[in-house]
This record gives sequence, structure tokens and C-alpha cells, in this order.
Amino acid sequence: MPIKVNGDAAESSLIARAGLWSALAFVLNLAWEVAHVRLYTIWADAERISIAWAVVHCSLGDVAIALTMFTLAGIALRQADWALHQPWAGGTIVVIGTMAFTAWSEWYNVYQTGSWGYTASMPMILGIGLFPLLQWLILPPLMAITYRALWLKLFARHSTPSPIPAYDLTRQQK
Repeated sequence: MPIKVNGDAAESSLIARAGLWSALAFVLNLAWEVAHVRLYTIWADAERISIAWAVVHCSLGDVAIALTMFTLAGIALRQADWALHQPWAGGTIVVIGTMAFTAWSEWYNVYQTGSWGYTASMPMILGIGLFPLLQWLILPPLMAITYRALWLKLFARHSTPSPIPAYDLTRQQK
């Protein structure tokens, strides 16, 4: 789908979309991981370098989860630019998918493999840490809003002050 870029019609790139989504996912998830790492047993059990590696490693895993769901939302909606044109529908798909995966992953890694554990400070819902679930309830909508605002500012000829509701970028501006 062509988008005006610096006055010229150009095919927007899947790599650019995936790159922007991944960059947002990394920054926001890194901040989230840093903020809640103390709720995991690694905080008391490991050296600081191990904690730093765990935070970066988990953030990169979060990018993989976010990018996978970004792609699945695009496939489900049959629109690679869902964050621009259908942010609510795509965001809902991403939230549902990431929360389902996170609930399974937390259960599996805490109770089946023992890959990580929670401290007594971690609030729980049905045995799953609340903060990992909140991460995927809060961050995908924030990513979609930020993605849209940045895409319009960086790549579209005209931007709108409000990232939502969706704006038809394919419409000719006079």
C-alpha cells in the first residue's frame, strides 16, 4: 500500500514496520523488566551482571513475542499497517495473544521447568505473576499508539495530532 514519503509515492517496507515495532517493544519492555525484576528470585540469588543479562535476555524475548503477535495481527486483519489503519482491532489481537502466551510461559517456566521463580512480593492471579500479565495488557496499546504517532511523523507526508482514531493514509491530500 503506497504511502506518501517526502512527496513521493513509495511502498512502505515490511522491514521498516517490523523494525519500528521491535524498537518500541525493546525500549518499553526493557523499562518494564528493569522495573519489576525485584519481584523474581534472581534479584536476591544472582550477581548484578547475571541480573543485567537476565533483564536484557527477557527484553529480547519480549521483542520476539511482540513481533510475532504484530505479524499475526497483520495476517488476521489482512493488513500489514494494522497499527495505522485498525489500531483497536490489531491491538486487541496482540493483547489477547501476548497475555495467553505469557500465562502459559509463566506457568511453564515457574512450575514445570523452574527456570525462574517469584518472590513473596509478586502479586498473583491463579498462580501467575500479576506484573507479567499487566505488562502485556498495558504495553501493546502503548506500542500501537506510539508506533502510529512515530510512523506518521517520520514516514507520512501529513501527520495528525491524535494517534487514534485511525486515519486513512492512502487518501489523496489536496
